Amino acid sequence: MALPSSLNRYLLLMAQEHLEFRLPEIKSLLSLFGGQFTSSQETYGKSPFWILSIPSEDIARNLMKRTVCAKSIFELWGHGKSPEELYSSLKNYPVEKMVPFLHSDSTYKIKIHTFNKTLTQEEKVKRIDALEFLPFEGKVNLKKPQHIFSVLEDYGLDPNHIPENPHNIYFGRWIADGQRELIESYSVKKRHFIGNTSMDAGLSFIMANHGKVKENDIVFDPFVGTGGLLVASAHFGAYVYGTDIDYNTVHGLGKASRKNQKWRGPDENIRANLRQYGLEKYYLDVLVSDASKPSWRKGTFFDAIITDRKFVFIQNPESHVPVSLSYHLSDMFFDLLNFAAETLVLGGRLVYWLPVYTPEYVILMSIRELLSEVKSKMVITCWKALRKEAEDDFKRIPSTDNKVKCIMNVA
Repeated sequence: MALPSSLNRYLLLMAQEHLEFRLPEIKSLLSLFGGQFTSSQETYGKSPFWILSIPSEDIARNLMKRTVCAKSIFELWGHGKSPEELYSSLKNYPVEKMVPFLHSDSTYKIKIHTFNKTLTQEEKVKRIDALEFLPFEGKVNLKKPQHIFSVLEDYGLDPNHIPENPHNIYFGRWIADGQRELIESYSVKKRHFIGNTSMDAGLSFIMANHGKVKENDIVFDPFVGTGGLLVASAHFGAYVYGTDIDYNTVHGLGKASRKNQKWRGPDENIRANLRQYGLEKYYLDVLVSDASKPSWRKGTFFDAIITDRKFVFIQNPESHVPVSLSYHLSDMFFDLLNFAAETLVLGGRLVYWLPVYTPEYVILMSIRELLSEVKSKMVITCWKALRKEAEDDFKRIPSTDNKVKCIMNVA
């Protein structure tokens, strides 16, 4: 299928982490910013090099302001499987698209990036010198250039069998970097309030991106725990709200999860976590509540529901103390889907983890985090497609023709 002529080609350099989450994240973010991921897009499975067609550079920049799965994006000027093919491709690239970045008043530098192979400095210089046919008229500035260009070489995925020559070579103008630094700056190792099952920072941001969380949204986590998913959503400007049945966790009481600390401190709670990152203004509230007995009035309140229920237990009706009772997995997710259908705005997204015992069936397509040889978790992303008009519509788990439509349980 031919691509629309109005679309420009961009090279996305992906991180080699959480491979099955990368495509859904990029799809969600392109949709959020007005782009569209079509079947004609070129992606290469586990390869870090993806070619995308995007309507504008602004959309490409907005994409990189959110993604934690991608490292950088480049405006693609040339691509080949050999140096000769690359040079031929560059010579066919429209000169009028090059000129704004190569004029005499500009400064630039050229970088060499290789995947799965290390080049000597001499080899790098040789590759840069071979590009002298390009109409560069500006001055080289290695410290603060106005424009950065990169040669990117792909030597495959097998570190034990590195080919002499690259499989693919790309040349492009650097546009922006992704948000990989958030994984370190929001690391749970540095977080004020954590629990034994606090969500990894990188996965929290990925889930928020799957949910298309944006500024001024209201995001809800019905199994909030220590609030890792709320922190990620608040970082993107959403107001956050949560519930949990565990009184001690909600109020930051009881034994600490950190080594060499017996009890939690007086200010260890979810609100303190948001305050730590300058996000307290986005905190709405966190309540003690039993998810199996929702106490919400009818209405659509939330733009996204993002959650991960690690340990399933419900309130003993004869006691005010939360204890473990039978709450079957199918019942829990039936309740969650019903709740989402009732409280999400139209187009709002539900993102949740689904535990899987793999020997019971064959997984055809999924986004999985492996926990052991036989246990894993899948991330399911859904959107609310229709209004809830009658209670009878929710006597069974929704499918693609009901109120909630699952869209992204594929890698």
